[in-house]
Amino acid sequence: MDDGVYVSHAGKDAALDRGWLLGHVKDADDPRHSEAVEVKWGVHPRGERRARWVEGEERTALLVLVSGRFRVELPGRDVVLAEQGDYVVWGRGVGHSWCAEEESVVLTVRWPSVPGYAVEADPVG
Repeated sequence: MDDGVYVSHAGKDAALDRGWLLGHVKDADDPRHSEAVEVKWGVHPRGERRARWVEGEERTALLVLVSGRFRVELPGRDVVLAEQGDYVVWGRGVGHSWCAEEESVVLTVRWPSVPGYAVEADPVG
């Protein structure tokens, strides 16, 4: 019986959908579907960095460090998240990028959930 409840493990589910646990990327009949908010469980090896700078951001974002050391690059400054629970929030229109200074796990919450929005990785080669 589908009771509208979903129970799982963030690490397991994150591996199935580029880290996304909740948002417009989930099927409409899935309890994790939302057009209001997106939640991502990001697992990043040391040295991983975003493929390119994000411009024209349409969402507000909250990024919380679960483990590791993670640098968020913002216009005019970098923010280093070094202790579990450190977080940063940035609003609409603020460009950003990031780099995992150590193997890191971060929880990202963005709102609203914008269909079709993605920054594709640079092609290899």
